[in-house]
Amino acid sequence: MHRAGERAGERSAQDGANQSPGDGPAPGGGGPPVVDHVPTDDGVVFLTYDDGAERDPRFVELVRERRLPVSMFLTDSVVGPGYAHFARLRAVGASLQNHTLDHPALRGLPYAGQRAEICGQQRKLESRFGVRPHLFRPPYGTYDATTLRAAADCGIAAVVLWRVTLDGDGDLAYTRGAHRLTRGDIVSVPSVDTPSLSLADRTARLLRELEERGLRVGRLEDHLRRTGPSAVRGRGRSGRSGARSGSPRDGRRSAGGPHTPVRTSPPYRRRAAGHWHSA
Repeated sequence: MHRAGERAGERSAQDGANQSPGDGPAPGGGGPPVVDHVPTDDGVVFLTYDDGAERDPRFVELVRERRLPVSMFLTDSVVGPGYAHFARLRAVGASLQNHTLDHPALRGLPYAGQRAEICGQQRKLESRFGVRPHLFRPPYGTYDATTLRAAADCGIAAVVLWRVTLDGDGDLAYTRGAHRLTRGDIVSVPSVDTPSLSLADRTARLLRELEERGLRVGRLEDHLRRTGPSAVRGRGRSGRSGARSGSPRDGRRSAGGPHTPVRTSPPYRRRAAGHWHSA
């Protein structure tokens, strides 16, 4: 993307900081930390997948063969009858995390509505898998102090955004900072309607780049637990509070969102805003 796009991305990040009061805990000190990058001396990055629309059997095999500790952020209305696929992923080492029941943009919604979306998916995942998620990704990456309060009340330990996006062509986009993968990066892999590469192929391509850079895939929950809230909350205070260009429910990224990826390869494809149809 040319320099004008970079300036637009920087303006969007600043606008997000002004729009969303997420640069710290929710009122009363009960808010979970917000993180898009984990401070670590380990040579790891964290692979996170959103929504649950893409259900590639070869991806399950890749996770099993490479023992990849990936995190799947699931939306109930997108997964629909496809939970068996994610049970298979969980059996080979993936963790299943919360991405709301119906994928609404949460910022500005009343507490009761936000709590219903977050706690409702907590209950769904617990009833199906017997484990209550500790991580939450807000749809489109947008949130406010009410979101943090609702997340805390639903048992969420951290709100997870991202610094890097892997698109349907297997290319990387960066929301801020260095235009290369660095240790501690959280990578978001969106669901895409008609990707040019399968989920397994996109992931395999990313793994090759990680290996070239001397990096490996780490388990996000373990590193967040090790780092502690005081360390990761600093990222939430760095002007990225509502940050993210649109949740991977996405394949589209939401127009007018508070954070725009900056690419080092051809322009990022955006789906027009509209109703999501799960694959």
